[in-house]
Amino acid sequence: MNTMLRKSVLGIAGLAFTGGVFAGPIAAHAEPVHDSKPAAVAVQGDKLIPHGVQGAQSKIDLNDEQTANAKAIIAATKKAGLPERAAVISIATSLQESKLENLGHLGDKNDHDSLGLFQQRPSSGWGSPEQITDPEYSTLAFLKGLKQVDGWQDMPLTDAAQTVQVSAYPDAYAQWERQAADIVAHDWNS
Repeated sequence: MNTMLRKSVLGIAGLAFTGGVFAGPIAAHAEPVHDSKPAAVAVQGDKLIPHGVQGAQSKIDLNDEQTANAKAIIAATKKAGLPERAAVISIATSLQESKLENLGHLGDKNDHDSLGLFQQRPSSGWGSPEQITDPEYSTLAFLKGLKQVDGWQDMPLTDAAQTVQVSAYPDAYAQWERQAADIVAHDWNS
């Protein structure tokens, strides 16, 4: 088992959130990797990070699968006709939920039926297991939820993501904003 998957499995196991109280997926939490270096792309203050970043930022090195998943999120965002900011929110959400890994059911390590890039739950109406482990479908499902959030374009990233995801850790999405914006800045036009 690779280190990233092991961290994701351990992070999800640590959640053990009870009861299905919320109508959306829960966050998978692994120990964040903090990187105090400046971002590779200067995007703060523009359309990708209109509010600036909130709090300490985390960054992980992406493998080929994670990079392909980020590109799939960008492609689905374009397909939905949404702007780059929607892709930033989506990628930051997936970084928090799964570290951009398309996770299957984790058995005893996961007390819910959360799956895929966004840890969406079939039992909460996100789709079938096959659907929500499809990167395009899961992104479009997330974006459908995002479009239903009044004023999402003008919200801080963590507020927009939390409104869709209904996580037990509502502020956790903010730590991935810079890396998500860097990914979108790099890959949006490729």
